[in-house]
Parts: sequence; structure tokens; C-alpha cells
Amino acid sequence: MPDIIPIRRALISVSDKTGLVPLAQALADAGVEILSTGGTARTLREAGIAVTEVSEHTGFPEILDGRVKTLVPQIHGGLLGRRDDPAHVEQMRANAIAPIDLLVVNLYPFEETVAKGADFATCIENIDIGGPALIRAAAKNHDFVTVLTAPDQYATVQSEIAANGGAGLALRRTLAAAAYARTAAYDAAVAAWFASHLGEAYPARLTISGTRRQLLRYGENPHQTAAFYATGNRPGVATATQVQGKELSYNNLNDTDAAIECAAEFEAPSIVIVKHANPCGVASAASLPEAWKLALRCDPVSAFGGIVAANRALDEETAAAIAAIFTEVIVAPDASAGARAILAKKKNLRLLLTGSMPDPTTPGLAYRSLAGGFLAQSRDTGHVDRAALKVVTTRQPTEHEIADLLFAFRVCKHVKSNAIVYVRDGATVGIGAGQMSRVDSARIAAWKAQEAATAAGLPESLARGSVAASDAFFPFADGLEALAAAGATAVIQPGGSLRDAEVIEAADRAGLAMVFTGMRHFRH
Repeated sequence: MPDIIPIRRALISVSDKTGLVPLAQALADAGVEILSTGGTARTLREAGIAVTEVSEHTGFPEILDGRVKTLVPQIHGGLLGRRDDPAHVEQMRANAIAPIDLLVVNLYPFEETVAKGADFATCIENIDIGGPALIRAAAKNHDFVTVLTAPDQYATVQSEIAANGGAGLALRRTLAAAAYARTAAYDAAVAAWFASHLGEAYPARLTISGTRRQLLRYGENPHQTAAFYATGNRPGVATATQVQGKELSYNNLNDTDAAIECAAEFEAPSIVIVKHANPCGVASAASLPEAWKLALRCDPVSAFGGIVAANRALDEETAAAIAAIFTEVIVAPDASAGARAILAKKKNLRLLLTGSMPDPTTPGLAYRSLAGGFLAQSRDTGHVDRAALKVVTTRQPTEHEIADLLFAFRVCKHVKSNAIVYVRDGATVGIGAGQMSRVDSARIAAWKAQEAATAAGLPESLARGSVAASDAFFPFADGLEALAAAGATAVIQPGGSLRDAEVIEAADRAGLAMVFTGMRHFRH
């Protein structure tokens, strides 16, 4: 079999007409006969390009409102017949089946139709049947057929045709692999849509599809390989535009996602600083510059080399303050021209702009790989408001404490378990994350609060007079007692321990106010 297969006949049928006319013109100039259907044929004729309708080529009309137009032997035989098999060649001759050397097909816009909220019947009609069948046939017979499924592939094939009269085997195989990936993703989208209409959050067979955004330098560690895939259009890291800075790493992307998702929890101007996927400083204030100062105060040591997220467009003052310390990534919905100019002086700093903030209540699935499989669960969209709080102690929390308690519990949702968070005046002052013992998390958070006070030149720990949040219940009273010893005046936790009564009694002895949420926020 020769490496280069000449292209003499092409079938073109596309929904997305980007780049269609230049490609078809190049084919026509190379003497390629073009077969086409419907709107594609009309577009080509309007551009002055000669085209033969598929129905004219096959002698079989389009029927059933266009549902059947290419599902005929003359087309599929032309794609699937092996040119090096005498029996195939003879059968094609006997049945007047002409070989098709190039297929250009992109599919009905099913994903876009669903995204626009179209009704059931409209979505059904946008499920392509003939297109995937053609693509799979051409890809299977890539020894003899070149298949194009996306406009960004056109230029390469045009160049090959101009230079060699056809595509080489290596390119045909690459295009065939891309073709199967496209039909697999398309079928996955259709299956997911059907499952959602049937109310099946976890269907018997679950297929995940993503589009590669970036090959990464390495994974979590240099000996690991990695890539970044986008799976949807939800605002965030996957849709962000990188304005400046070095290439993002696996860890940068993971940490940036953690930062922007946490920042999205708050309505007031807010800053989140993340290190190793854990918040090390979170604050809301009347302005972004003030929020930055308060967030940085929580743990200025850990903030060095961290990721910063803002839930407002970045202004010059905030940009200058952040740029004063070593920062890996800044992510925000936008940034002023002045802020961009300031950050541009830091050549290695990555600036990502998302356009808008992710909605923390958007449903969806989160995945985690296991040996031989993966876990799937609904995203943690849980929110607790004041009405959900149950006061369980003798002392009632003040209005100011309630505001801080709710803030602390929202932060807790984004801290690795076991998580303890101290908050004062809408800003974290100590965070304990990822410990095997909840008591240790409470002690680490208290130590962080003391360190922050010392760095700020304050006479006592920032935990004194703070409120504290725990992502899960206290199994014993010792965790609660550690919060009281640190100086917390009020506590928010899910409740539900067998020893809740002992914990409540300990809070009453210490004069603390405590509220239960009835909702846990484990984050492993």
C-alpha cells in the first residue's frame, strides 16, 4: 500500500461551515470531485464551486425530512471498500460504487442545542445519525480514506494535497483517531442528556468526555506526565484566559481552581489565598485592597508563592499589593488596564481572567480515580444560611458572631479535612487543615493565629475573640475545649456526634455560644 493515497473524490457535509469555502476551493483547484448535501452544497455553489448532490450521485433521494440521505450503499461502500482487495474492487465495480477518498463531516450541533435549553424534540432532531456513521466508516478504512471532523484540521490536509496530491498514512491515522474521539464524545453527550431526562444521576454506564486544553510540563511531580482537559463551559479555570506569565503547571491549575471556587462563595469584595489546594487566608471587606490585607495577615508565610483569587475585577491598588510578594497565579473575573500594567512587570506571574465567577450552587459530578475505576459524587453545593442554624448552648450568639460563623463555615467547606477555621470580622485568622485529629487541627489553627498576631505586632493571638468553624462534628469534647483555650467565643459545627451532649456541656462551661448546621463539609 502506498503511503500517499491520492484524493480524487471528496464528500463534504458540515454543520459548522468555518473554513469550508477555502478548503473546497483548494480541492476543486486540485481537480477533486466534490459530493455534498443540503446547506453545504448550497454554500459551495454560492461560492462558485462545482458540486454534485449526493442524491444525484447515488440515484437515491433524500427522504424522511433529511434523516436518510447518506445511509446508502453507494456512499458507505465508497468509504469502506478496500482498494487493495480484488474482491472489494470487483464488488464496487459491479454495484457502480465509486471510491470516496476524503470525508469532511462535522456533526449536528447537539451539545450547543442542549446548552441553549432547547426542548426535547429539538434536541432529538439535533442528534446526528448519518454523520457519525460516515465518520466511523471513513476512520475504519483510513488505509485509503482521509477523514476531517474539525475546521482546525483543514489547513494541514490542504498543504498535503498541494504538496503530494493526498494525505500520508501517518496523518490519516492521526485524523482517524481524532474522528473516533469526536464520535465518542458526541455519543457521551447524548447519553448524558438522556440520563438527565430520565433522572439518572448515576447511569449504569458513565462516559466522561473532555477536550484537551493543554499538555503540561509534568504532573504533580516531575516524574509524572499530565494534561489539562475541559469538560464544559462553567466559568472558572477551564474557561479562563491566561493574560501573561509562564505556562501553568498541574499544581498551579489545581490550586487556582481551589482558590476561585472558594472566592465564589462570597458576595462582598473578597480575596482567597491558596497554598497546596488549601486556603491559607480568606477575607471579605468593603474593598479588594482591604480584603487583601486581611487575607494576607492570616498566614503571610504560607502566602509566599501562593495562588490569589479575587471575586471582583482587579484594581491597581490590589494588583500592586499582591505583586509586592512572590505570587504564582492571580485569578479574577477581570483586571483594569492599570492592574494589568502593574502585573506585566512580573514576567513569570500568571494572570488568569475568567470573565465571570463560577456559581457555587451549580450542580454537577466530581470524580476521583481509584485503582481499576473511579468514584463519582455530586459537587458539594451545600450552603447554610442563618435560618438553618440551631443554637444548642445556653448563650446565644450575637449578630456579629453569627455573621462570622457563617463566613467561617463557608471557608471550612474548602479546607481539607479535618478542618478548623478561626474568623474575626469577616477574615480568617487561623486555619488548621488536613490533620488526622480534629484536636490537632484546632491547635494548628490556634498556633497560626498566634503567629499572625506576632507578625502584625499585636499583643495577643488573633484567635482571642474569634469564632471557630469545624467541617464535621466533634467526636469528643477535647476539640471544643481546644477552641475555647485558643480564645474562640462561638463555634459552628454540623453536630450529630454520639457525644453531642458532652460537647454542648463543655461549651456551656466555657461560656461559648455554639450552633449546629446539620450539614457536614468533608473535603478529602
